[in-house]
Order: sequence, then C-alpha cells, then structure tokens
Amino acid sequence: MPRISIEIQINAPIQICYDLALSVDLHQLSTAKTGEHIVSGVSEGVMKLGESVTWRAKHFGVWQELTSKITEAQSPNFFVDEMQKGIFKSLRHEHYFFQENQITIMKDVFMFESPLGFLGKIANKVILECYLTSFLQERNLVIKQIAESGKWRDILRKNY
Repeated sequence: MPRISIEIQINAPIQICYDLALSVDLHQLSTAKTGEHIVSGVSEGVMKLGESVTWRAKHFGVWQELTSKITEAQSPNFFVDEMQKGIFKSLRHEHYFFQENQITIMKDVFMFESPLGFLGKIANKVILECYLTSFLQERNLVIKQIAESGKWRDILRKNY
C-alpha cells in the first residue's frame, strides 16, 4: 500500500490549522481545479468525529464520487479521514499537528490502495503517487495561505 508523507510549516495557531484542515468550505476552495463539490453529508463548516461527506470531483477527465468519514479525532493534534465509498480499494488520511514556538507543523500521512491488483500497483507508481502528492501539497499551501493571512476568519466564521 503506497504511503505519502508530507509536512508544511504554518505561522498560525495550531487550533486554526486543525479547524481549517477539517473545514469542508476550505476543502472546496483548495480543490477548485478538480471542480470538487459536496454531493451529500456535511455541507458547511468544520467536520466532527463520526461525520461524513460525499465529494464529486473530476480527476483524469473522469467525474468520481468519494465518501469520506472522520474516524478518529483528538483536537487540535490529530484526526483521520477514511474513504467509506469510492474508486480506491482503501484510503486512509492521517493529519498530525504540532506546535513549535509560534509555528504549527502540519503533517499528512496518506495511505491508499488502488483496485485492479497488479495493474493498480503499476498505476500507483507511475501516476497516482506523484499526482496525489501534488494534490495534497496544493491543498496544504491553501491552508497555509488562509491561516497566515487572517482570511481564516471568513472560512471559520461560525467557529470563532
């Protein structure tokens, strides 16, 4: 099972970074390139433990749906979202947050398994690992920009 691990430093409080990472509003903003939008489930705000959302997005020219659920959460340090339904055989996304002085370290550990056995393993190495790493990095840059600019207040207005 492929495992992608990335980190980013954000000059913002840990709780703001944590809440932004759980915000479906920010997620839609950060995935505008793929036309990602909510089909069902949590439709606004910050997701909580046990909640789920179904996303529809266009990847590789094909519209796909993926239902994700928050299966573990320890605010403001850790949460996990896992695919409940979608194109992957399995998908687990762990989010870690550490505060060092005034900097928040946000770490993603993203594990996925493609369907189609051997062909899926080839697709993982040739296409998906690079594509998904870039996808996660772009999302994290949006979180960083929003958190550091103060625009987080617009995204998290109901929470603060």
